[in-house]
Amino acid sequence: MFGRRFELFKLFGFAVRIDLSWFVIAVLITWSLAEGLFAHYFPHLPAVTRWIMAVGGAVGLFASIVFHELAHSLVARRYGMVMKGITLFIFGGVAEMGDEPPSAEAELMVAVAGPIASVILGSGLLVVGLAIPWPGPVRGILLYLGAINLVLVVFNMIPAFPLDGGRVLRSILWGFHGNLRSATRITSQLGSWFGLALIILAVLSILWGNFIGGIWWFLLGMFLRRAARMSYQQLLVRRSLAGEPVRRFMQPNPRTVEPGISIQQLVEQFIYRYHFKMFPVVQDGALVGCITTREVTALPRDQWSTRHVGELAQPCSAANTVHPNIDAMAALAEMNRTGASRLMVVDDGRLVGVIALKDLLRFISLKVELED
Repeated sequence: MFGRRFELFKLFGFAVRIDLSWFVIAVLITWSLAEGLFAHYFPHLPAVTRWIMAVGGAVGLFASIVFHELAHSLVARRYGMVMKGITLFIFGGVAEMGDEPPSAEAELMVAVAGPIASVILGSGLLVVGLAIPWPGPVRGILLYLGAINLVLVVFNMIPAFPLDGGRVLRSILWGFHGNLRSATRITSQLGSWFGLALIILAVLSILWGNFIGGIWWFLLGMFLRRAARMSYQQLLVRRSLAGEPVRRFMQPNPRTVEPGISIQQLVEQFIYRYHFKMFPVVQDGALVGCITTREVTALPRDQWSTRHVGELAQPCSAANTVHPNIDAMAALAEMNRTGASRLMVVDDGRLVGVIALKDLLRFISLKVELED
Protein backbone atom coordinates (compact mmCIF):
# COMPACT_ATOMS: atom_id res chain seq x y z
CA MET A 1 0.00 0.00 0.00
CA PHE A 2 2.80 2.39 0.83
CA GLY A 3 5.94 3.55 -0.93
CA ARG A 4 8.79 5.48 0.60
CA ARG A 5 7.89 7.07 3.92
CA PHE A 6 9.56 8.67 6.90
CA GLU A 7 8.66 9.38 10.51
CA LEU A 8 7.53 12.88 11.47
CA PHE A 9 7.01 12.56 15.21
CA LYS A 10 5.55 10.37 17.95
CA LEU A 11 2.16 10.99 19.54
CA PHE A 12 1.07 9.05 22.65
CA GLY A 13 3.68 6.46 21.75
CA PHE A 14 2.52 6.06 18.14
CA ALA A 15 4.89 6.88 15.30
CA VAL A 16 3.30 9.28 12.81
CA ARG A 17 4.77 8.71 9.35
CA ILE A 18 4.21 10.38 6.03
CA ASP A 19 4.34 8.69 2.66
CA LEU A 20 5.83 10.69 -0.19
CA SER A 21 2.51 10.36 -2.03
CA TRP A 22 0.94 12.62 0.62
CA PHE A 23 2.75 15.62 -0.85
CA VAL A 24 0.82 15.10 -4.09
CA ILE A 25 -2.56 15.48 -2.41
CA ALA A 26 -1.22 18.29 -0.18
CA VAL A 27 -0.32 20.31 -3.27
CA LEU A 28 -3.64 19.54 -4.95
CA ILE A 29 -5.65 20.49 -1.85
CA THR A 30 -3.73 23.73 -1.38
CA TRP A 31 -4.20 24.67 -5.04
CA SER A 32 -7.91 23.78 -5.09
CA LEU A 33 -8.55 25.79 -1.92
CA ALA A 34 -6.62 28.84 -3.07
CA GLU A 35 -7.97 28.94 -6.64
CA GLY A 36 -11.30 27.25 -6.06
CA LEU A 37 -13.15 27.29 -2.74
CA PHE A 38 -11.57 30.35 -1.14
CA ALA A 39 -11.47 32.23 -4.45
CA HIS A 40 -15.23 31.69 -4.74
CA TYR A 41 -16.17 32.71 -1.19
CA PHE A 42 -13.48 35.37 -0.68
CA PRO A 43 -13.04 36.99 -4.12
CA HIS A 44 -12.20 40.34 -2.53
CA LEU A 45 -9.12 39.00 -0.74
CA PRO A 46 -5.65 39.27 -2.31
CA ALA A 47 -4.36 36.09 -3.93
CA VAL A 48 -1.52 35.83 -1.41
CA THR A 49 -4.04 35.85 1.46
CA ARG A 50 -6.06 33.07 -0.17
CA TRP A 51 -2.92 31.00 -0.62
CA ILE A 52 -2.01 31.50 3.05
CA MET A 53 -5.54 30.37 3.94
CA ALA A 54 -5.13 27.37 1.64
CA VAL A 55 -1.90 26.33 3.35
CA GLY A 56 -3.62 26.68 6.72
CA GLY A 57 -6.52 24.55 5.47
CA ALA A 58 -4.16 21.85 4.17
CA VAL A 59 -2.23 21.76 7.45
CA GLY A 60 -5.50 21.66 9.38
CA LEU A 61 -6.69 18.74 7.25
CA PHE A 62 -3.40 16.97 7.96
CA ALA A 63 -3.97 17.46 11.71
CA SER A 64 -7.60 16.31 11.40
CA ILE A 65 -6.56 13.04 9.75
CA VAL A 66 -3.95 12.41 12.44
CA PHE A 67 -6.62 13.09 15.09
CA HIS A 68 -8.99 10.62 13.38
CA GLU A 69 -6.36 7.86 13.14
CA LEU A 70 -5.12 8.56 16.67
CA ALA A 71 -8.62 7.81 17.97
CA HIS A 72 -8.52 4.44 16.16
CA SER A 73 -5.08 3.71 17.59
CA LEU A 74 -5.88 4.62 21.21
CA VAL A 75 -8.98 2.43 21.28
CA ALA A 76 -7.12 -0.41 19.56
CA ARG A 77 -4.41 -0.23 22.22
CA ARG A 78 -7.13 -0.29 24.87
CA TYR A 79 -8.15 -3.70 23.48
CA GLY A 80 -4.58 -5.00 23.53
CA MET A 81 -3.95 -4.69 19.79
CA VAL A 82 -0.44 -3.99 18.51
CA MET A 83 -0.36 -0.80 16.45
CA LYS A 84 2.53 -0.13 14.09
CA GLY A 85 1.81 3.59 13.85
CA ILE A 86 -0.09 6.10 11.74
CA THR A 87 0.79 6.70 8.11
CA LEU A 88 -0.46 9.55 5.93
CA PHE A 89 -0.56 8.89 2.20
CA ILE A 90 -2.24 10.21 -0.95
CA PHE A 91 -5.73 8.98 -0.03
CA GLY A 92 -5.70 10.09 3.61
CA GLY A 93 -4.35 8.17 6.56
CA VAL A 94 -4.36 4.75 8.15
CA ALA A 95 -3.71 3.36 11.61
CA GLU A 96 -1.59 0.30 10.90
CA MET A 97 -2.67 -2.76 12.88
CA GLY A 98 -0.23 -5.56 13.58
CA ASP A 99 -3.02 -8.14 13.57
CA GLU A 100 -6.77 -8.56 13.29
CA PRO A 101 -8.96 -7.38 16.21
CA PRO A 102 -9.42 -10.03 18.93
CA SER A 103 -13.21 -9.84 18.87
CA ALA A 104 -16.19 -8.34 17.06
CA GLU A 105 -16.65 -5.90 19.93
CA ALA A 106 -13.06 -4.68 19.59
CA GLU A 107 -13.50 -4.30 15.82
CA LEU A 108 -16.66 -2.23 16.32
CA MET A 109 -15.16 0.02 18.98
CA VAL A 110 -11.98 0.64 16.99
CA ALA A 111 -13.94 1.28 13.78
CA VAL A 112 -16.32 3.87 15.25
CA ALA A 113 -13.66 5.67 17.30
CA GLY A 114 -12.29 7.55 14.30
CA PRO A 115 -15.64 8.79 12.91
CA ILE A 116 -16.82 9.80 16.39
CA ALA A 117 -13.62 11.78 16.92
CA SER A 118 -14.06 13.47 13.53
CA VAL A 119 -17.69 14.34 14.25
CA ILE A 120 -16.70 15.92 17.55
CA LEU A 121 -13.82 17.80 15.91
CA GLY A 122 -15.84 18.93 12.90
CA SER A 123 -18.81 20.06 14.97
CA GLY A 124 -16.53 21.88 17.40
CA LEU A 125 -14.77 23.72 14.59
CA LEU A 126 -18.09 24.81 13.07
CA VAL A 127 -19.37 26.06 16.42
CA VAL A 128 -16.14 27.92 17.17
CA GLY A 129 -16.05 29.36 13.65
CA LEU A 130 -19.63 30.63 13.81
CA ALA A 131 -19.87 31.67 17.49
CA ILE A 132 -16.75 33.85 17.66
CA PRO A 133 -16.25 36.97 15.50
CA TRP A 134 -13.02 35.85 13.85
CA PRO A 135 -11.42 37.77 11.00
CA GLY A 136 -12.77 36.58 7.65
CA PRO A 137 -9.78 34.41 6.63
CA VAL A 138 -9.61 32.65 10.01
CA ARG A 139 -13.35 31.97 9.98
CA GLY A 140 -13.06 30.63 6.45
CA ILE A 141 -10.41 28.12 7.47
CA LEU A 142 -12.36 27.01 10.56
CA LEU A 143 -15.60 26.54 8.65
CA TYR A 144 -13.82 24.63 5.87
CA LEU A 145 -12.15 22.28 8.35
CA GLY A 146 -15.40 21.76 10.25
CA ALA A 147 -17.31 20.96 7.08
CA ILE A 148 -14.63 18.73 5.52
CA ASN A 149 -14.36 16.65 8.69
CA LEU A 150 -18.09 15.94 8.59
CA VAL A 151 -18.03 15.23 4.85
CA LEU A 152 -15.19 12.76 5.30
CA VAL A 153 -17.13 11.03 8.08
CA VAL A 154 -20.10 10.53 5.75
CA PHE A 155 -17.86 9.11 3.01
CA ASN A 156 -15.86 6.98 5.45
CA MET A 157 -19.02 5.40 6.89
CA ILE A 158 -20.05 3.86 3.58
CA PRO A 159 -20.25 0.10 4.38
CA ALA A 160 -17.39 -0.89 2.09
CA PHE A 161 -14.25 -2.46 3.54
CA PRO A 162 -11.63 -1.18 4.36
CA LEU A 163 -13.50 2.09 5.04
CA ASP A 164 -14.64 2.54 8.64
CA GLY A 165 -18.22 1.82 7.62
CA GLY A 166 -17.05 -1.48 6.13
CA ARG A 167 -15.31 -2.33 9.38
CA VAL A 168 -18.48 -1.55 11.32
CA LEU A 169 -20.45 -3.86 9.02
CA ARG A 170 -17.76 -6.52 9.36
CA SER A 171 -18.00 -6.36 13.15
CA ILE A 172 -21.78 -6.80 12.97
CA LEU A 173 -21.54 -9.78 10.61
CA TRP A 174 -18.71 -11.24 12.65
CA GLY A 175 -20.66 -10.91 15.89
CA PHE A 176 -23.84 -12.34 14.33
CA HIS A 177 -22.31 -15.32 12.50
CA GLY A 178 -19.13 -15.77 14.54
CA ASN A 179 -17.00 -16.06 11.40
CA LEU A 180 -14.41 -13.33 10.78
CA ARG A 181 -13.34 -14.81 7.46
CA SER A 182 -16.86 -14.81 6.03
CA ALA A 183 -17.51 -11.29 7.32
CA THR A 184 -14.28 -10.05 5.76
CA ARG A 185 -15.07 -11.72 2.44
CA ILE A 186 -18.52 -10.08 2.25
CA THR A 187 -17.37 -6.59 3.22
CA SER A 188 -14.29 -6.82 0.99
CA GLN A 189 -16.56 -7.66 -1.96
CA LEU A 190 -18.66 -4.61 -1.12
CA GLY A 191 -15.48 -2.54 -1.00
CA SER A 192 -14.43 -3.86 -4.39
CA TRP A 193 -17.87 -3.09 -5.88
CA PHE A 194 -17.81 0.40 -4.39
CA GLY A 195 -14.39 0.96 -5.93
CA LEU A 196 -15.81 -0.16 -9.29
CA ALA A 197 -18.69 2.30 -8.87
CA LEU A 198 -16.18 5.10 -8.33
CA ILE A 199 -14.33 4.07 -11.49
CA ILE A 200 -17.59 4.22 -13.47
CA LEU A 201 -18.27 7.64 -11.93
CA ALA A 202 -14.78 8.68 -13.00
CA VAL A 203 -15.45 7.72 -16.61
CA LEU A 204 -18.74 9.64 -16.61
CA SER A 205 -17.07 12.67 -15.04
CA ILE A 206 -14.43 12.70 -17.77
CA LEU A 207 -17.09 12.39 -20.47
CA TRP A 208 -18.95 15.32 -18.88
CA GLY A 209 -15.78 17.42 -19.08
CA ASN A 210 -14.62 17.16 -15.46
CA PHE A 211 -11.23 15.68 -16.29
CA ILE A 212 -9.42 16.43 -13.00
CA GLY A 213 -12.34 15.18 -10.88
CA GLY A 214 -12.63 12.10 -13.06
CA ILE A 215 -8.96 11.21 -12.65
CA TRP A 216 -9.28 11.62 -8.89
CA TRP A 217 -12.36 9.36 -8.66
CA PHE A 218 -10.61 6.80 -10.88
CA LEU A 219 -7.52 6.66 -8.69
CA LEU A 220 -9.62 6.45 -5.53
CA GLY A 221 -11.72 3.65 -7.01
CA MET A 222 -8.64 1.68 -8.04
CA PHE A 223 -7.14 2.13 -4.59
CA LEU A 224 -10.28 0.93 -2.80
CA ARG A 225 -10.60 -2.15 -5.05
CA ARG A 226 -6.98 -3.08 -4.43
CA ALA A 227 -7.17 -2.38 -0.69
CA ALA A 228 -10.34 -4.49 -0.36
CA ARG A 229 -8.74 -7.48 -2.10
CA MET A 230 -5.50 -7.13 -0.16
CA SER A 231 -7.34 -6.94 3.18
CA TYR A 232 -9.06 -10.27 2.55
CA GLN A 233 -5.86 -11.89 1.29
CA GLN A 234 -3.95 -10.69 4.36
CA LEU A 235 -6.60 -12.20 6.61
CA LEU A 236 -6.31 -15.54 4.79
CA VAL A 237 -2.54 -15.49 5.17
CA ARG A 238 -2.70 -14.65 8.87
CA ARG A 239 -5.31 -17.29 9.56
CA SER A 240 -3.41 -19.91 7.57
CA LEU A 241 -0.10 -19.38 9.37
CA ALA A 242 -1.44 -18.54 12.84
CA GLY A 243 0.10 -20.85 15.43
CA GLU A 244 2.28 -22.64 12.88
CA PRO A 245 5.98 -22.71 13.93
CA VAL A 246 8.79 -22.12 11.46
CA ARG A 247 10.07 -25.63 12.28
CA ARG A 248 7.12 -27.11 10.36
CA PHE A 249 8.08 -25.44 7.07
CA MET A 250 11.87 -25.34 7.21
CA GLN A 251 14.09 -27.48 5.02
CA PRO A 252 16.46 -29.41 7.34
CA ASN A 253 20.05 -30.08 6.28
CA PRO A 254 20.15 -27.15 3.86
CA ARG A 255 22.75 -26.74 1.15
CA THR A 256 25.61 -24.64 2.54
CA VAL A 257 28.82 -23.12 1.14
CA GLU A 258 32.25 -22.57 2.60
CA PRO A 259 33.72 -19.08 2.92
CA GLY A 260 36.88 -20.08 1.02
CA ILE A 261 35.29 -20.79 -2.35
CA SER A 262 35.35 -18.13 -5.06
CA ILE A 263 32.30 -16.24 -6.22
CA GLN A 264 32.75 -17.95 -9.61
CA GLN A 265 32.46 -21.35 -7.92
CA LEU A 266 29.44 -20.17 -5.95
CA VAL A 267 27.65 -19.13 -9.12
CA GLU A 268 28.51 -22.15 -11.25
CA GLN A 269 28.40 -24.93 -8.64
CA PHE A 270 25.62 -23.71 -6.37
CA ILE A 271 23.41 -20.90 -7.72
CA TYR A 272 23.05 -22.31 -11.24
CA ARG A 273 22.71 -25.85 -9.91
CA TYR A 274 20.29 -25.41 -7.02
CA HIS A 275 18.56 -22.16 -8.09
CA PHE A 276 18.58 -20.65 -4.60
CA LYS A 277 19.06 -16.93 -4.03
CA MET A 278 20.58 -17.36 -0.57
CA PHE A 279 23.11 -19.85 0.82
CA PRO A 280 24.23 -20.19 4.46
CA VAL A 281 27.99 -19.87 4.87
CA VAL A 282 29.45 -22.51 7.20
CA GLN A 283 33.04 -23.04 8.29
CA ASP A 284 34.10 -26.07 10.37
CA GLY A 285 30.46 -26.71 11.23
CA ALA A 286 29.85 -23.17 12.52
CA LEU A 287 27.44 -20.76 10.86
CA VAL A 288 29.29 -17.56 9.97
CA GLY A 289 26.66 -15.79 7.86
CA CYS A 290 24.97 -16.01 4.49
CA ILE A 291 25.47 -14.84 0.92
CA THR A 292 22.76 -13.91 -1.54
CA THR A 293 22.56 -13.19 -5.25
CA ARG A 294 22.25 -9.54 -4.23
CA GLU A 295 25.88 -9.46 -3.11
CA VAL A 296 26.97 -11.39 -6.20
CA THR A 297 25.30 -9.06 -8.69
CA ALA A 298 26.80 -6.02 -6.92
CA LEU A 299 30.29 -7.38 -7.60
CA PRO A 300 31.84 -6.71 -11.05
CA ARG A 301 31.93 -9.93 -13.07
CA ASP A 302 35.65 -9.71 -13.71
CA GLN A 303 36.22 -10.09 -9.93
CA TRP A 304 34.20 -13.30 -9.52
CA SER A 305 37.24 -15.53 -9.88
CA THR A 306 39.41 -13.59 -7.42
CA ARG A 307 36.95 -12.70 -4.65
CA HIS A 308 35.72 -15.24 -2.11
CA VAL A 309 32.40 -15.92 -0.44
CA GLY A 310 33.78 -15.05 3.00
CA GLU A 311 34.53 -11.52 1.81
CA LEU A 312 30.94 -10.83 0.74
CA ALA A 313 29.01 -12.92 3.27
CA GLN A 314 26.56 -11.02 5.45
CA PRO A 315 26.78 -11.68 9.22
CA CYS A 316 23.91 -13.40 10.99
CA SER A 317 21.29 -10.96 12.24
CA ALA A 318 17.58 -10.65 12.93
CA ALA A 319 17.14 -9.73 9.26
CA ASN A 320 18.31 -13.10 7.92
CA THR A 321 17.73 -15.59 10.76
CA VAL A 322 14.72 -16.88 12.68
CA HIS A 323 14.22 -19.32 15.57
CA PRO A 324 12.52 -22.63 14.72
CA ASN A 325 9.76 -22.07 17.28
CA ILE A 326 8.61 -18.59 16.28
CA ASP A 327 5.33 -18.12 14.44
CA ALA A 328 5.65 -18.61 10.68
CA MET A 329 3.71 -15.36 10.20
CA ALA A 330 6.59 -13.49 11.82
CA ALA A 331 9.01 -15.10 9.36
CA LEU A 332 6.76 -14.13 6.45
CA ALA A 333 6.56 -10.56 7.73
CA GLU A 334 10.37 -10.38 7.93
CA MET A 335 10.68 -11.69 4.37
CA ASN A 336 8.21 -9.06 3.23
CA ARG A 337 10.14 -6.33 5.04
CA THR A 338 13.57 -7.28 3.70
CA GLY A 339 12.60 -8.75 0.33
CA ALA A 340 14.36 -12.03 1.19
CA SER A 341 13.07 -15.30 -0.29
CA ARG A 342 14.84 -17.54 2.27
CA LEU A 343 15.81 -17.20 5.92
CA MET A 344 18.23 -19.26 7.97
CA VAL A 345 16.68 -21.12 10.91
CA VAL A 346 19.07 -20.96 13.86
CA ASP A 347 18.80 -22.56 17.31
CA ASP A 348 21.46 -21.76 19.93
CA GLY A 349 23.82 -20.59 17.21
CA ARG A 350 23.41 -23.78 15.17
CA LEU A 351 21.98 -23.85 11.66
CA VAL A 352 19.06 -26.30 11.78
CA GLY A 353 17.38 -25.45 8.49
CA VAL A 354 16.24 -22.89 5.95
CA ILE A 355 12.71 -21.57 5.47
CA ALA A 356 11.69 -20.55 1.94
CA LEU A 357 8.99 -18.12 0.87
CA LYS A 358 7.73 -20.53 -1.80
CA ASP A 359 7.09 -23.21 0.84
CA LEU A 360 5.01 -20.83 2.95
CA LEU A 361 3.02 -19.65 -0.07
CA ARG A 362 2.40 -23.24 -1.20
CA PHE A 363 1.04 -24.13 2.25
CA ILE A 364 -1.19 -21.04 2.30
CA SER A 365 -2.56 -21.87 -1.16
CA LEU A 366 -3.36 -25.47 -0.20
CA LYS A 367 -4.98 -24.51 3.10
CA VAL A 368 -7.16 -21.85 1.49
CA GLU A 369 -8.18 -24.24 -1.29
CA LEU A 370 -9.14 -27.03 1.13
CA GLU A 371 -10.97 -24.81 3.64
CA ASP A 372 -12.69 -22.38 1.24
